[in-house]
Amino acid sequence: MTTKRDYYEVLSVTRESGDDEIKKSYRVLAMKYHPDRNAGDEEASVYFKEAAEAYAVLSDAQKRQVYDRYGHAGLGQMGGMPDFGGGGESVFEMFGDIFEMFTGGNKRQRGPRAGDDLGYRLEIDLVEAYRGARKSIVIPRNEPCGECSGTGSKKGSRPTQCRTCQGSGVTIQSQGFFRVQQKCRTCGGRGQIITDPCTVCQGRARVQVKRTIEVDIPPGAGTGMRFGMQGEGEAGEPGGPRGNLVIEVLVRDHPLFRREGDHLICQVPVTFSQAALGGEIDIPTLDGALKRDIPKGSQSGDILRIASKGMPSARGGRRGELLVQLMLETPRTLTKRQDELFRELAELDKSHVSPQRTSFFDKIRDLFVGHDEPDKKS
Repeated sequence: MTTKRDYYEVLSVTRESGDDEIKKSYRVLAMKYHPDRNAGDEEASVYFKEAAEAYAVLSDAQKRQVYDRYGHAGLGQMGGMPDFGGGGESVFEMFGDIFEMFTGGNKRQRGPRAGDDLGYRLEIDLVEAYRGARKSIVIPRNEPCGECSGTGSKKGSRPTQCRTCQGSGVTIQSQGFFRVQQKCRTCGGRGQIITDPCTVCQGRARVQVKRTIEVDIPPGAGTGMRFGMQGEGEAGEPGGPRGNLVIEVLVRDHPLFRREGDHLICQVPVTFSQAALGGEIDIPTLDGALKRDIPKGSQSGDILRIASKGMPSARGGRRGELLVQLMLETPRTLTKRQDELFRELAELDKSHVSPQRTSFFDKIRDLFVGHDEPDKKS
C-alpha cells in the first residue's frame, strides 16, 4: 500500500471511541485476517499488519495523542510502529498469544528482547521554540558490558540452558480447553541461566554509562510535544534492538510574550499623547523590534493584529499572529512643563466633557436620584 489509511478508518472506529471499543474492533479484524487462517493470502497479510499497526498506536494514550494532533508525520518522528511495554513485545506477538489460547497452536520461540524506551524532558526557551534549535543532552542508559560482550557470563564460561523452559523462555499451562503461555519465571524469559557471572556487570550483561546526544527541535515546538529518536534507548538482549528515546518538550515562560496556540500576545505601553494623537510606536517581536502606527483615540486594551509574527506551525503552513495589546501608561513623575500642560488639559476636560464621560456620569446621577426620590415624596 503506497498511502497509509487513517488508523480510525482501518479499525472502523471514530475519534471518540474508547479503549474497549478499539480493542474489540481490532480483535475482530485480527482474527479475520490472521496469517494462520489465511495461508498464502498476501492481501489478508497486508490487512492484518495494517490493523495491528493502527491498534499499536490507538491503544497507547501518548501515541494516540501525537497521531490525533500531527497524523502519520508525527509518528514518523517516533521511529515507526512502537512496541508494547518495556519487554519489547510487539502487537503481532501479543495477538499470537491470544490466538493460541483458542487454537492450542504452538508458539514459535521468541528472539532476543528489545531494550526499554527511555524518556527525557527537554526544557527550551520561547526563542528556541520559535526558530528551532539543536540541543545537546546527556542521558544515563545501559550499554552492553564490554568485559563479557553483553553475555553476563565471566570470560571463558557460557550460560546454561534453563531446565524449566528448555531454552524457550516460556512455559505453557493447560487449563482444560485452554493453553496459557507465560514467560518463564526461572530465567525471566531469556531461556538461559548465568551460572558464573561477569565480575564487572555482576551477570546483568549491561553497565550504565552517560551518553551525549544531539537533539533537533523543530520550529513551532510547544510544551507537551513528543518525538522519538530510534535506537537511542536501553540496550536490548544480545542480538536484540535498542529501545527508543522519547523526548518531551517543555517551553519556559517568556518575560514579554505569552503563547496561545500559534499566536503570540504581548502588552506594549503607550503614553496619553500617543493614544490620543496616534502615531508610530516600537513593537517587540521574536525577530527584533518593528514600527507600527496606532490610530488616533486608541484606548487602553485595544489590540493590534500583526500577521505572520506569531509562532510557526509545527504541522507546517502559515505562521500565527502577534497580538499587541496597548496599555495606557500613567507617568509617575512629571516635569514642571508637563504638570502645566496636564493642568490645562484638566481644565479643558471640565468644560468639554466627552460623550463617553457624559453617559457615565448620567448613569451615576440616575442611580442616586433613583434612591433619593422616595424620601422627597414623603
